[in-house]
Parts: sequence; C-alpha cells; structure tokens
Amino acid sequence: MIVADTGSRARRIARRFWKLALGIVIGVALGLAIPVVLALWNAANKPKDAFLLTGDVASSGPALANAIDQTFGVHLVGGHEVTMLDNGKVFDALVEDLGRARHSIHIVMYIWEPGIASDRVSAAVIARAKAGVACRIVIDAFGSSEFPEKLAPALTQAGCEVRMFRPLPGVAPLARNHRKLVVIDGAIGITGGFGIRDNWLGDGVTAGAWRDANIRFTGPAVHDAQQAFAENWQETGGALLGADVFSAPVAPTGGARAAFIASTGTSVVTRAERLTQLVIAAAKKRLWIVNAYVVPSPAIIDLMKRKAASGVDVRILAPGSKSDSKPALLSQKKLFPQLRKAGVRIWEYEGSMVHSKTMLADDELAVIGTINLDPLSLNKLDEAALLVEDVSLGAALARSFEADCARAVEVGQ
Repeated sequence: MIVADTGSRARRIARRFWKLALGIVIGVALGLAIPVVLALWNAANKPKDAFLLTGDVASSGPALANAIDQTFGVHLVGGHEVTMLDNGKVFDALVEDLGRARHSIHIVMYIWEPGIASDRVSAAVIARAKAGVACRIVIDAFGSSEFPEKLAPALTQAGCEVRMFRPLPGVAPLARNHRKLVVIDGAIGITGGFGIRDNWLGDGVTAGAWRDANIRFTGPAVHDAQQAFAENWQETGGALLGADVFSAPVAPTGGARAAFIASTGTSVVTRAERLTQLVIAAAKKRLWIVNAYVVPSPAIIDLMKRKAASGVDVRILAPGSKSDSKPALLSQKKLFPQLRKAGVRIWEYEGSMVHSKTMLADDELAVIGTINLDPLSLNKLDEAALLVEDVSLGAALARSFEADCARAVEVGQ
C-alpha cells in the first residue's frame, strides 16, 4: 500500500512538474517573447507571399452562399434562430438548456476552472447525467490544467465521459483546442468567447468582469457544430457517435441564414484566416470588428487598409489598459498607427478586459465565435465561429458595438 501510494504521489509530482515546465516555456513564448515572435512571423509572411483572398465577395444573398460553400464546404442556409448572449447571460441560457437535455450533452471547452460558474454548469450536467443523458466532455489540457484533479471526478462519478485534449507533455504544445462549444441533443448550439470561469459571470463593464460575446443557435448549422465536436472527440480517443446522435436531421427553427465554421491549425492556411479575410472582403459599407488580440496577418492588415481606402467605414474595438496580455497590447499599439493612417478608426475598451471575437460587415453579415486576430488563432489553434446573415442580428451587433465604444477611448483623439 505504501509503495502504491508513493508511486501515485510520484506520478502526480511528475505531472505537475511537466505542466509547470511547459507552462513556463509557453508563457515565455506568448509573453515576454511575443513581440519578437510576431515581428519574425510578420517578416516571413508579407502579403505577396501569404494567402490573400482575391475577387469580389458579396455580403448577402446567393453569391455570399456560393462563396461560403466553395471556401469552407459548408452551406449558408436559412432556418436558424439566433440569440446573442453577452457576458454572464451565457450561463443563464446554458444552464437552462442543459436542464432540458433529453439524450446528449457535448462540450468542448478551452478554459474550465473551479468557481461559481463551474459549480453552476457542473451541477446542471451532473443532474442530466444521473438522469441517463449521455454527457461527453472534451477539455484542453493546457487551458484547463486543474480540471483533471479538481473537477473531472464529480463529473465522471455521475456518468459523464471526460477526455483531455492533447495531454501534457505533448508534441504540439502550441496547437491547443481554443474552441468553446456546447451542443445539446444535436439541436442547440452555443459558442463564443466565454470560458467556464468566474471572469465571465459579470456585466462586462466593471473591472474583473470580462466583456464577451456569445451566441445560441438552433437550426441546420447545429449539425456542423456537432461534427466539430465529433472530430475533437475522436482525437481524444472517444468512440464514433451513433447515427441516432450524429446523423439525425436538424429541423429549421427560424428565419436567419447561418453556417458553422470550424478551423484547425495548419502550416499553410487555416479556415480561421480564410473566414476573417472573406468577411473583410465582403464589406461594402461597414466593417466593425471587436477582438481581444489585434495582431493579424499581413494579408488581413492589407485587406483592412484597402477597405478603409475605398470608403468602407472600418472600425476596431480592442482591449485597453485592462488587457490580460500586456505584450499583445504592446504589439497592437505598434500596429494601430498604420491602420489609422489608412483611415481605420480604433477604440480601446477601458471598463474591463474585452474578450469578444465579432465581425459585422454591412447590415446583415455577422460572425461570433472564438477566433482571435493573432498568429495563434489564425495558424495553430482549433477554433470555431457562427457566420450569420440576418438583419436583426446585424442591428443588435451594431448597437452593442456602439454601446461598447461609449465605454472606450478612441485612439488618436
């Protein structure tokens, strides 16, 4: 018994050592060294060498659907109901939907840490698992390093199947799963910038209460969200989902047109990069962007400059002094002068950390998801976003943007 206990303790110590060591390495790469890394990355990827989307892109209608289909292999179709869930509202909706789950709960989460938010979500999942609902959870091993010891036991004891994505130490320390995705009964999807941590519980205005944007959706695009979960589930060793779970048709539920787009890291060009460029290219009158880390590829910078020069109202809302990454804040401040010179208006949010990842092109083309405008999201990480063509959602996103700018400071003014 003593030997077994000693061995178990040794394994725990070794595991913690590797987590700490890898955390230090990644912290240096993403922290102190990030200006150098980004400078080298930018120098090696001039617009003439990088992927650059060419040709006209429509911001609505059949031509937009055609562009989405040939770029991502998914269909922009009608039949969706979409609801914005800003800040702590995401947990109210999530807990309510989880409580009504009938046969399956599927979750992919980058950050899931102990706290009030975790208690609420865990309690809702555990209750359904005990009632016989199949609960499958994928957690990124780096983003949620405490999850296996502090949170997984209660979930697994209730009957949930929990799997860690790319356990540490691993061969791809930067290739993490940054998706935040919940699929319930194959009929309801929720995605956005949120994590299951208490930073996301508040109003998005006061310090410590992060500002974020999320979206709940029903309709055909949920099938593609389920597929994104399935590919992560398979990679972690999970069995293929049965036809009753995965292949069941998703009925239309509303009038919005939407497509769910998942991105996986690659050494060439990701769907995250393609999606960002496509939405920028589609803007004819307005391009309003909110993002947590504005250090995009040279091609994206070039496209934004071109749009501003052509008369498109290009605006960016980014973190200010409350940014959780001072190196990223420094890098984006170095970028802003050239964007402003090209005609781009920029605001820095001051109330709290703005963590949203949204884009609005013209009046009805919107993106809400997990994609940051930085080299990691655009090249290395698994990401996800819902692209929506809907006038009502576009108007709501525009109102939200203007309200956030009222709490921000315009750069250069």
